Amino acid sequence: RRQFCRPRVELHPNAATLSYASGSSSTMQRSALVLCALLVAGASAEVFFKETFDATWESRWHKSTWKQSDGTAGEFKLSAGKWYGDAEADKGIQTGPDSKFFSTYAEIPKAVDNKDKDLVLQFSVKHEQDIDCGGGYIKLVPASSKDQMAGFGGDTPYSIMFGPDICGFSTKKVHVIFTYKGKNHLIKKDIKAESDTLTHVYTLVVKPDNTYKVYIDLKEVAAGSLFEDWDMLPPKTIKDPKAKKPEDWDEREKIPDPEDKKPEGWDDIPATIPDPEAKKPEDW
Repeated sequence: RRQFCRPRVELHPNAATLSYASGSSSTMQRSALVLCALLVAGASAEVFFKETFDATWESRWHKSTWKQSDGTAGEFKLSAGKWYGDAEADKGIQTGPDSKFFSTYAEIPKAVDNKDKDLVLQFSVKHEQDIDCGGGYIKLVPASSKDQMAGFGGDTPYSIMFGPDICGFSTKKVHVIFTYKGKNHLIKKDIKAESDTLTHVYTLVVKPDNTYKVYIDLKEVAAGSLFEDWDMLPPKTIKDPKAKKPEDWDEREKIPDPEDKKPEGWDDIPATIPDPEAKKPEDW
């Protein structure tokens, strides 16, 4: 019998749980600006975490020690970027130099349990340069990872990972990853990430009926079932590892029917018969 409980997020108030991570490979990491982050659960739309990145943001967000030892850790800074409508209201945290890794985390002040409720995770991101290779995504981290948060990075266990990842021309996707029974499960659908220099809002909605929706700029770009779009459950049917051919198995694809016989009168039918409608052509 297949049993499944949708990815359930239980985030406790003393655990560092909402995280923004951006990494780079051997190619250039371009600047990214995270403008706003929001975590909502419940029919009453209770907001468990909201961040607009004002002047006090550093009192809530903590810099990870990840990659500091090898000198590849980058610094976030508060900025409205090159283009904005309001110099103060449009501020967010921005990655610094190219070819660096960036990681920061903040605590959710109240325990979050999405049982029987919609879970909504939303944030906006802007890549002000034509990005070559890098990602800007949010992770929801469970209380069980609290002791690992000082060095929060790629190997820190998380519950949900969501956001765009871009590398060259081949990879421009939105990650939607759930952790289930200690294993990270990637969505099987290909959701295209935006790669221009404009601000885009990414939204993930996980529902109590084991369905989900992904929006970019409030437009639905993916939806479906947690059963079908992730391999979190074993397949409904599997091959029997003990199955084998019987010893008297006939390998021939086709065999004559031993009970087949000609109909009565079959041999009395001539091999050819004249066409009653046939006639000589006029120029015969």
